[in-house]
Amino acid sequence: MRRSRAAGVVAAVAGLGVATGALAPFRDQVSLPVVVLLFLVPVLGGAAFGGLWPALGAAVAAELLVNWFFVPPYRTLAVQGGDNLVALAVYLLVAVAAGLAVDATAARAAEAARLAETDRLRSALLGAVGHDLRTPLAGLKASVSSLRQPDVEFSAEDRAELLATVEESADRLTAVIDNLLAVSRLQAGALAVDLRPVALDWVVAEVVLHVGGDVLVDVPDDLPEALADAGLLERVLVNLLANAQAAGGPVTIRGWTGGVNVNLAVEDHGPGIAPERLAEAFAPFQRLDDHTGGGLGLGLAIARGFTEAQGGTLTATPTEGGGLTMRISLRAARAEIRAAGEAADGGG
Repeated sequence: MRRSRAAGVVAAVAGLGVATGALAPFRDQVSLPVVVLLFLVPVLGGAAFGGLWPALGAAVAAELLVNWFFVPPYRTLAVQGGDNLVALAVYLLVAVAAGLAVDATAARAAEAARLAETDRLRSALLGAVGHDLRTPLAGLKASVSSLRQPDVEFSAEDRAELLATVEESADRLTAVIDNLLAVSRLQAGALAVDLRPVALDWVVAEVVLHVGGDVLVDVPDDLPEALADAGLLERVLVNLLANAQAAGGPVTIRGWTGGVNVNLAVEDHGPGIAPERLAEAFAPFQRLDDHTGGGLGLGLAIARGFTEAQGGTLTATPTEGGGLTMRISLRAARAEIRAAGEAADGGG
């Protein structure tokens, strides 16, 4: 369970308010031990939702509220009678100890959940990497071993086919390793980003030329420049375009402006993704519609991470008529320049 101090404070305050409002009208009928036991509940809630400090604050507040409303003389902080004083002192100690215990238990549970998630990702990574490294390595090994056979004479066509297998297997290995390195840089926060004005029609043309295939491009050449890292943006588009082509059906890249943003959309007409599962497509090691990354399911996760590193967003929506549309939204460079100029004028 993810905890925050704000949640703990809200839980404690709400619990103290409810306990006070519910018990105050019956203070003459309810014994002090019962009252202090019920006031332990908000302390435990503060510890469970927010940790130690909300629990300690709730314990002190509960002590004051019990003293003010339930210990004679009422509506004062004076304590009448040694028994009441002992009860309040013991209550405070028990409340603090209970808060500490619940906080420690919740912290252990959160750590166990984190370790379980880490183990799950590690298992998924090892399983995916094991498969997607063995396959191209097996192709490389078989092709090279065949070419090195001294007693076999290959025709030019057979030799070319074996060399093509070597090249394809090497490309697959490179893609797997590149994606793993990219995810590592994203998770470590070590991704270098160089934001500059970038012409999107030029980047799209480079990517289409590199990926190949039949792609309809509808990106106006007078589209405003985007504030982006050209290399990272190319990598995003390569992943999205390759994924769209693998999904099947015609693929279109569109560009347009919207407010202070410049947008690109990669549309395919493949099987698409159910609307309620669109958010899952960007999680690492998911294979809902991620056909890139050599099977690791990292292509869309990397594309979103690289886009957000440039200050943009990457969202998925169904394509009209069936399929999936990936929309990149980046801030227009001229909007940034104008904002910087206005800030300088205001500063002057």
